[in-house]
Amino acid sequence: MAYQQSVTGQPGVQPMQPGYGPPPAYDGPPPPSQYQTGPPLAGTHNPGQAMNVWMPAVATVPDCPKGLEYLTALDMILIKQKTHMLEVMLDWECANKYKVLNNQGQQCYYAFEKSNVLCRQCCGPHRSFSIIVADNNKKPVFTIKRPFKCCAGLNWCANLRCAQDEVKVEAEDGSILGYVRQACSFMKPHYMILDHNKEPQFDIWGPCCTCTLCNKHIEFPVKTIGTDQVVAKINKQWSGLAKEFFTDSDNFGISFPMDLDVRMKATLMGCVFLIDFMYFEDTDDGGF
Repeated sequence: MAYQQSVTGQPGVQPMQPGYGPPPAYDGPPPPSQYQTGPPLAGTHNPGQAMNVWMPAVATVPDCPKGLEYLTALDMILIKQKTHMLEVMLDWECANKYKVLNNQGQQCYYAFEKSNVLCRQCCGPHRSFSIIVADNNKKPVFTIKRPFKCCAGLNWCANLRCAQDEVKVEAEDGSILGYVRQACSFMKPHYMILDHNKEPQFDIWGPCCTCTLCNKHIEFPVKTIGTDQVVAKINKQWSGLAKEFFTDSDNFGISFPMDLDVRMKATLMGCVFLIDFMYFEDTDDGGF
């Protein structure tokens, strides 16, 4: 009680709550064995870097591929690409890294590109890649794989398999979650979302102009096959003039129904990476 009386009434100091004694004396840091081991669930923090706050863990969901439980609780995600200063200073293409956030800014996954360094410099945005999506324990959850096709990229030639850009979304156990395939069109970006049996599920059409200087928010509506019903949306968000002009770092948002199959949610994430590489990865072609 003497401690409580000594601080009561001092400006900026709150009185102690009843039932609590004075704070223990500080004896220096605890021994290493007392520190928490393993990755933190609430967030991570390194000096000089912004703190990463992780989304609270989600309980196991029946009939849900392992690691995709986070997606069952989400109806919107934000994918933010990390800026590499080496690209800004030397125009050296680096492997991409991304944060995957929920609508509250909490991180639920992070993703990183695995590709050949020579392919990145010589093939640019047309390169093959594997994007690993991992949880907060750095454990891979699913992988987005894009093969290299020398003839791919032209919308009006996408009816040919050799000219059809595509990605495959694969769970960590090797099972297929879905596919994204470029579809034939005259000018507008056009994609088909297929399930694990390669059955078409959704149709995606983009705008004629994908320049972010003309459109601050570029929208790719996701519609059910054969209808005009929009069930989800992919948005390319304005990252700021410096990032858009000098780097290939991009921000994307995806909104979808909460009860959408998590396999299709993961496949829509794969579609974001394909769209990014096809239309927004190269800042030297005027497509920024």
